[in-house]
Amino acid sequence: MKILVAGATGVVGRRLVPLLVKAGHEVTGTTRSSERAESVRSQKADPLVVDVFDNAALHDAVLAVRPDVIVHQLTDLSGEDFAANSELRIQGTRNLVSAAKAANVEMMIAQSISWLYAPGDAPAVETDALDPALPPYEGVAALEESVAELPRGVILRYGALYGPGTWYATDGAIADRVRAGSLRPSPAWTSFVHADDAAAAALAALDWPAGPVNIVDDEPATTADWLPVYSAALGAPLPANARHAAATGRPVSNAKALDLGWKPQIPSWRLGFAELGGDQA
Repeated sequence: MKILVAGATGVVGRRLVPLLVKAGHEVTGTTRSSERAESVRSQKADPLVVDVFDNAALHDAVLAVRPDVIVHQLTDLSGEDFAANSELRIQGTRNLVSAAKAANVEMMIAQSISWLYAPGDAPAVETDALDPALPPYEGVAALEESVAELPRGVILRYGALYGPGTWYATDGAIADRVRAGSLRPSPAWTSFVHADDAAAAALAALDWPAGPVNIVDDEPATTADWLPVYSAALGAPLPANARHAAATGRPVSNAKALDLGWKPQIPSWRLGFAELGGDQA
């Protein structure tokens, strides 16, 4: 198939492109930076320099490529600018879906998040409602609604991404906070997924039906569970417990993804955090 990866040089995109090429697909990868185009070419894919906010240029680019599938892995989080990332989810996705329709592309696989479910006692599944009170809701809901306009819009609700190049890498933003002592053990829930497994899910999703799928590992954990392991892996002291901390968030189930045939190669953050020393390689 001809596949257009939007965001080919991001955390998931740069892992996904070689998987798609190895699987025999003809891949074009987008980047906003001409300097990064060579990294796409080095992975035996065709680079395409385009800004998703330039609607006319994006339409022309997608029409020129005429892909069978678009994989939407665009984010804007390197500077921790959440407003910019929300705008990318809203307007960028709208432009990408519009361009897909103009080029008669029926399938899009898009990156979403799994930590937006409304409170509940059981692990969250895809049919559970999202919580409009949470800050990322506007952008995430807009992204998912736009992608669902296509006949085969697959929404990958990723857990917290970790691994080299992520915020949880040894040189990442979360590691910096742990070393600074600004994170505390608490009952807040997190469902993780290694970035390699996230990319593998995007490859597998080429065969999946439309709809959302949670892409998380097998062991949701509270901060009180994972932070001591993570701190030890970094060689950082464990921060003191937070006082009067209330439970927040919700564990997330990966049962649907498992039924569809995806299985995390790193089934628990415990194993992944143990390999943090290799993040700087």
